[in-house]
Amino acid sequence: MKDTMRSNLVEVRGRLASACAEHDREVDSITIVAVTKTFPASIIKTAVSTGLQDVGESKVQEAEAKIAELGPIARWHLIGHLQSNKVKKAVQLFDVIQSVDSLKLAQEIDKQACAINKFIDCLIEVNCSGEKQKYGVAPDDCITIVKEIAKLPNIHLRGLMTIGPLTKDESKVRKTFRRCAELFEEAKQFGGEDFDTLSMGMSHDFHLAIAEGATMVRVGSALFGKRGSLDRDDEEPSEA
Repeated sequence: MKDTMRSNLVEVRGRLASACAEHDREVDSITIVAVTKTFPASIIKTAVSTGLQDVGESKVQEAEAKIAELGPIARWHLIGHLQSNKVKKAVQLFDVIQSVDSLKLAQEIDKQACAINKFIDCLIEVNCSGEKQKYGVAPDDCITIVKEIAKLPNIHLRGLMTIGPLTKDESKVRKTFRRCAELFEEAKQFGGEDFDTLSMGMSHDFHLAIAEGATMVRVGSALFGKRGSLDRDDEEPSEA
């Protein structure tokens, strides 16, 4: 598995380098988050040994066992939708919460972080595709929410996250990413000096996200293969 993963990582980095070269981006400016949901702790350990330093999980309960076993071997990202009753545990476990989709949720994250004297990195999830089945704040509400969350003392607001639409029409995917990038640039003046992360793109579309300004991509299947019968990219966040 380690040899396969190394080979896959070389391929992913090659695709990333090609996209960066095509769009005048620096390869070192893009962070790869390895999405490891449903994979065991042993696979995560192998992934880290190949040089991956950021790991994404979708479910708090699943991640808890892995983090307990592995400890701080990587920077742990929660990318799945976070329910309010799981915020306390999520704040304890993760270094980054990418799926902040309301001011109310952010306030609860801040409250729980304050209780354990922790400052936690967060991204605001924006539903730039407008798909009803997706979580995320509405684009029109994004700047207002950025302003409010930036005031919360124990949240370190780092940027925005979005998910491309489920379509083979690359123009629609790029339009979604472009909208989030525009919001990201607008929000920089309100998000603070460390508002520097734009998390967009998965295994099948991260080249399009890089074209539109992504600084972070979430890659699962291109590194680890498909999970069971899933047809959609496994980086798609699910209920935490």
